[in-house]
Amino acid sequence: MLNDVQKHILQVVADMADGNAPGAVNIRSDGQKAYRHNTDNIEIVSKTDKDGIDIKIKPFTKHEDVHIPVVLTKSGFHDMVYNDFFVGEGSEVTIVAGCGIHNCGDCDSQHDGIHTFYVEKNAKVTYIEKHYGEGEGTGKRILNPQTIVYLAEGAQITMLTSQIAGVDDTKRYTKVVAEGANSEVMITEKLLTHADQHAVSEMDVILNGEGSRTRVISRSVAKEASTQVFYPRVQGNAPCFGHVSCDAIIMGTAKVRAIPEISCNHVDAGLIHEAAIGRIAGEQLLKLETLGLTPEEAEEKILEGFLR
Repeated sequence: MLNDVQKHILQVVADMADGNAPGAVNIRSDGQKAYRHNTDNIEIVSKTDKDGIDIKIKPFTKHEDVHIPVVLTKSGFHDMVYNDFFVGEGSEVTIVAGCGIHNCGDCDSQHDGIHTFYVEKNAKVTYIEKHYGEGEGTGKRILNPQTIVYLAEGAQITMLTSQIAGVDDTKRYTKVVAEGANSEVMITEKLLTHADQHAVSEMDVILNGEGSRTRVISRSVAKEASTQVFYPRVQGNAPCFGHVSCDAIIMGTAKVRAIPEISCNHVDAGLIHEAAIGRIAGEQLLKLETLGLTPEEAEEKILEGFLR
């Protein structure tokens, strides 16, 4: 049975009301399997050599969902898990893999999730990952995700990752190898930090397949004394296209570094990068204030739209 804290976190990070979701489901809580459900086309099995699961999706599975959220509620608990996804040819699936930490103690709680995707020919994956922390304790809430993706011919992955609130430290690493011709990766990352929180996000997108393409979008808000570093690297080794866009809003005494890097190793590789960091424009605030919003409400409305 799930308690109220677990249900709340599952709702925040995975949109699972009362811990329920359609399709295949695996809920991990404090290092243990809390619930699992398979479907005819999607099988989730526990690894035998290390902590984690294998998610096996049959070829040509269409419009099915997989939810594999993680919940930590024990202060001082450190969790590391290895999850491998085998996405069969021609399938179309949505995978939700949020993680939330509730820490009311004095010790740091940490989850490190290493996810590896093998996406076969013409398969399409939408991957949604939300990170969240809460609790009144002095112990930190630490999340360090690693996501590795291998794309075959015509394969596509859309990655929608976000850090909602309450994560004290995070080191995020994403690597996508677009090996197959006409493969595609779209990444949208949204980060919110406040107080003295620290976030580092590194990405490597390697375009090896002819006609492969990527678009990387980063939207971040750094408040108070928090710090962020975003380091996306795109490498074009074939006729391909890539676009990297980094935008951040900085507030208080926060610090943000955006360091996009593009490497063209083929005459027909076309890569673009853009970066912009700044505070909220005064005229934006004034416009909303003339509509009746307080300065605080206007600020929150702008941030909400920016991270949407």
